[in-house]
Amino acid sequence: MSRDIQRVVAGLPWAWAGFLADWDRSLRSGNYPTTTRYNYLLAAAQLARYLGNEMGASNSGSAGETPTAVTRQHVEAFQVWMIETRSAATALNKHKALQQFFKWLMVDEEEIDQTPMLRVRQPKTPKRLIPIIRDEDTKRILETCKGRDFVRVRDEAIIRVLYNTGARLSEVAGLGLEDLDLDLDTVRFHGKGAKDRRVRIGPKTARALSRYLRVRGSHKGFGLTQLWLAVRGAQPLNANGIKLMLKRRGRRAGVDGVHAHRWRHSYAHEWKLAGGDTGDLMLLLGWSSDDMPRHYGASAAAERAQQVQARMGIGERV
Repeated sequence: MSRDIQRVVAGLPWAWAGFLADWDRSLRSGNYPTTTRYNYLLAAAQLARYLGNEMGASNSGSAGETPTAVTRQHVEAFQVWMIETRSAATALNKHKALQQFFKWLMVDEEEIDQTPMLRVRQPKTPKRLIPIIRDEDTKRILETCKGRDFVRVRDEAIIRVLYNTGARLSEVAGLGLEDLDLDLDTVRFHGKGAKDRRVRIGPKTARALSRYLRVRGSHKGFGLTQLWLAVRGAQPLNANGIKLMLKRRGRRAGVDGVHAHRWRHSYAHEWKLAGGDTGDLMLLLGWSSDDMPRHYGASAAAERAQQVQARMGIGERV
């Protein structure tokens, strides 16, 4: 169990902590990525804390002590609380994670006869279009990384990989030294569902990575296999650390809402704008569903349509 996951289950009642430790072991044996395991266990731990703290023992009964006593009503109350205190999208993510937890508790462990998720409805979420990030905004963000110190060089390399490849945050965070091939200018990503893919990087990204590897060589953690290193100590920089770094860089550059997924949407938008093949885009971004190319870059779909319209000149030929 990783340190992040240990922090998630810390302080839970004995039965909850024991079941979650066993579930984490089962997920690890199934080769689930660390990020997925963390999000799954976080949802279950949040339910446990809600039942014990927010709902109170008088209303939750023994469910605050053990997941085997959780009912549909408990889950629905937790879901309402998530919608009211976070968002419908967050509640939906928790719903999906809890489905997996109680399925494991019923099928694998045979601790319950029926999952409390059986007739719990998924929260409906409004479809929000994620805005693409323009080149001028990326340039402003990269300008905050100018310098030769470790942090600036590292941050520029991370941002250029996101910008140049459209990779997921978890994929960029999970890069190891062996995933780089700067002779061929390629990077190997470990995608969802244990699917690896190798993509090309441009000369600016390759140069940023090469500069980072040089300063990395004098860092305390240079012997670690992970590519990205935290500032202090011999510790890797995880996905959450990269997420916080991007927010800081965005604030310094005066760019709102900076996060890794915006570059993924921008990559898909630019690809479609240039007339790139959808099948090739799916391979490059690690998608297996045809729905994904339609979803990504959707916020800029009208812009693409207008450019095609202007190029075709329909109704302007006479």
